[in-house]
Amino acid sequence: MKKIFTTTIILSLALVISCGKEQKAIVNNEAAIAVKVSGIAADNNSPYVTASGKIEAENSANVSTRMMGYVTKVHVKVGQKVNAGQLLVSINNADLQAKKAQVDASILQANAAFNNAKKDYERFTALFNQQSASQKELDDMTSRYEMAKAGLEGAKQMRNEVLAQFSYANITAPFAGEVTNTFIKEGDMANPGMPLVSVEGASHLQVTAMVSESDITSIKSGMTAKVLVKSTNESLTGTVTEVSLSAKNTGGQYLVKINLGKTDAKVLSGMFVNVQFPIANKAKTTTTETVLVPESALVHQGQLTGIYTIGTGNVAILRWLRVGKTFGNQVEVLSGLAATESYILSAEGKLYNGAKVSIQ
Repeated sequence: MKKIFTTTIILSLALVISCGKEQKAIVNNEAAIAVKVSGIAADNNSPYVTASGKIEAENSANVSTRMMGYVTKVHVKVGQKVNAGQLLVSINNADLQAKKAQVDASILQANAAFNNAKKDYERFTALFNQQSASQKELDDMTSRYEMAKAGLEGAKQMRNEVLAQFSYANITAPFAGEVTNTFIKEGDMANPGMPLVSVEGASHLQVTAMVSESDITSIKSGMTAKVLVKSTNESLTGTVTEVSLSAKNTGGQYLVKINLGKTDAKVLSGMFVNVQFPIANKAKTTTTETVLVPESALVHQGQLTGIYTIGTGNVAILRWLRVGKTFGNQVEVLSGLAATESYILSAEGKLYNGAKVSIQ
């Protein structure tokens, strides 16, 4: 009986070993995926620092009014080009018209009083010179004349005030540009300070970028910067015009403005960009390595970003990464991949974790 039991165990072990060898043979017979492998180069002498930004117009304004009234007409549409001083919105100004009529009447009255006082003043001055009028009479006429003169000037200034208010009833473009938005329509009530029309000077564009505190000291006004437009893959050249020296209200980031000058019609206000600032001495001020990999080699799964490396036995191993800034078509790897490790650059088939590969 003991002999039979021992024989059974031996046969079972042989069967298990045979199955294991058969499974291993199946794995070895899988077709290897041809891949290209590239090494990581540690970039200790990165010639630039980068920042994300957005294109906007140098001249932009939300035009509003200082008076309350119903909008009688909106003279422009979104996308329409306008000249400086062109009428944009008209607001009902019947009350201003009535006030202007009252001021005009007061000017006529003040002017009549002034002319009468002036004649009396000139008459009494002549009589005083002929010793036919006393000093007291001349002083009274002089005071009357000065008061009439001041009254006329006050009425004229009231008229200037009313005329100035008419400019808030007829809203005009502050500069030449393009209408980007209208916030009101005919019949709506316009209130003081409420934006009515948005206008941008599309002929002059700039980039506003936020730069980290570790890089801001290397950026100077007047230096040239390279601007990469994400949506069109277009590369532009700009000049740094403003560098903020405070991050108090920007969450630790420093505001930098880059003037783009003239651009083609494909570049529009509101587009997102990557800005590269060439820094010749950056290598002297940093001791950290910058590991860059092509963006095409990365794998994205939800919020995770990874890359395939070569494991033991030429199998693909998916390695999750923590990435940083983007330098053109390359991405900085902050952790998850060493500078001496290789990674799969491209494959002729669909890769998966554990897939057998053949290095080309």
